[in-house]
Amino acid sequence: MAAEYLANAVQQVSLNGPVIFTASIPCRKGYVIHRDESGVFILRGVTNQCYATYQVTFSGNIAIPEGGTVGPIALAITLEGEPLPTSRAIYTPAAVDQYGNVTCTAIIQVRNGCCLSTAVRSVSASNDPTVTPAPVINVQNGNLVIDRIA
Repeated sequence: MAAEYLANAVQQVSLNGPVIFTASIPCRKGYVIHRDESGVFILRGVTNQCYATYQVTFSGNIAIPEGGTVGPIALAITLEGEPLPTSRAIYTPAAVDQYGNVTCTAIIQVRNGCCLSTAVRSVSASNDPTVTPAPVINVQNGNLVIDRIA
């Protein structure tokens, strides 16, 4: 089972805000719950095993909007609102409005009978708390694939 969600138009995403997905080829079995024009996805632990396992992969183009300051920018897959550090995808453009492609992926296990929320969010590109992250980034041609792998 795989489901695909799309965000083709340029959208401005605030720091810690989700990428909004506007179109979909949804999951027909009810494993993934999503409403178009939303950025949050619910993964369901519908299984006869201990866990249902999902692979969540995002690919898209990101840039600093006109008027912004050039520096590293990033997206990450989040689980229950918390960024998964190993999924963070960082891009450092040479100028504003210069797009680069990023990909992030995560394996998420959902306990039988439970549900977890996931999203793709704009996050700080640095672990250094003295670095000020970009307050807004542009995201274009976003593609999120959620594949139930076990």
